[in-house]
Amino acid sequence: MERGHPRGLYFLFFTEMWERFSYYGMKALLVYYMMKHLLFTQEQASHIYGLYTGFVYFTPFFGGLLADRVLGQRRTVIVGAVLMAIGHFLMAVEVMFFPALLFLILGNGAFKPNISTQVGALYLPGDHRRDRAFSIFYMGINLGAFLSPLVCGTLGEVYGWHYGFSAAGVGMLAGLAIYLIGQKHLAPDYIARRTSGEVPRHEALSRDDRSKILGLVVLMIFVIIFWGVYEQQGNTLALWADVNTDRHILGWEMPASWFQAFNPAMIILLTPVITSFWSWQARRDSEPSSVAKMAIGCMLLGGSFVVMIFAARVSTEQQTVSIWWLFSCMVILTIGELYLSPVGLSLVTKLAPARMVSMLMGMWFLSSFAGNYMAGYLGTFWEKMPKADFFLILSLLAFGAGIGMFAVLRPLKRAIGHGREKEADV
Repeated sequence: MERGHPRGLYFLFFTEMWERFSYYGMKALLVYYMMKHLLFTQEQASHIYGLYTGFVYFTPFFGGLLADRVLGQRRTVIVGAVLMAIGHFLMAVEVMFFPALLFLILGNGAFKPNISTQVGALYLPGDHRRDRAFSIFYMGINLGAFLSPLVCGTLGEVYGWHYGFSAAGVGMLAGLAIYLIGQKHLAPDYIARRTSGEVPRHEALSRDDRSKILGLVVLMIFVIIFWGVYEQQGNTLALWADVNTDRHILGWEMPASWFQAFNPAMIILLTPVITSFWSWQARRDSEPSSVAKMAIGCMLLGGSFVVMIFAARVSTEQQTVSIWWLFSCMVILTIGELYLSPVGLSLVTKLAPARMVSMLMGMWFLSSFAGNYMAGYLGTFWEKMPKADFFLILSLLAFGAGIGMFAVLRPLKRAIGHGREKEADV
């Protein structure tokens, strides 16, 4: 990890790592558990899975409201962690399956937006380390996502479902313990500052604040498109890995499901490279602004599917193609993700008024909710058109989002590039 960051960042890093370990560990088992143990049909299991993953990105808006107006970020994170731990352990009791999912959805809504906003609170306005801090934090998310299927998945499938879900619950409790230990290293949240009289109790939104919120809403439109294209890795790209990719390596055939570990593993490997590159640019006063980085991320995402256009054309001549096509696509896609996703989280904390930062972080997660829905809709065209044409559409959508961000970059700087942040940071 990069040096020179507040100690609180690393407590938040490991808290989020364990929370994501618990979330993705449970998620890795969910469909298998419903079909093999609860004996749901594939259609029922798929429907429940879609509702669950959708509401996970929907409830953070309300968790942000709760934190901003009633409990504060710290207490809301604790409440969320406890609710999720209860949910994981309830999964071990068959009759409590649906209440367990409800606990997990509500807990995630309380936890997700408020842990992210506390990363931004560690840095003063204009601090160039903020984007890199969110990249480091994002690596914690993916470290948990990478390890959880290996641990919880193995325990659940080999030794029993209850062991897998219990491991997820233990992971959540580990994250909560780390968070509680690191309290003194975290910045005071808005509720605490308001209670102490540091900020006024009733503060109207300024014209600058309204401009910044409008700017975030405009960016969300492009971010929805990004996630709609990006999330194909768990949908149509997974099908490509299963049917169209030669997965034989030295006589051994890699399971198609292992493809899902590519992305988090690459994020762990590439995050230090990207953050070091941004640090090098910052020392030369050439680091791109946050919105420019996000636009670059969209362009890289579009480029990753250009690779797949060529792969699809090769595939028309033979049944399967080399795994290096998919690997190359995932490398470029992951770099694009690192330029957009953690930077977007950072930008919310830069621009959001302090008294509503968690709510706006929750609003930002709504773009993931809409993007996942869009990804499902795009996936319905997979079997209706040639694969090269399908990848071309994805590429054009991503390029279009990137061009759109570059097009609004200057107006956004005029609208939101003043006030609490320097214009160059936006």
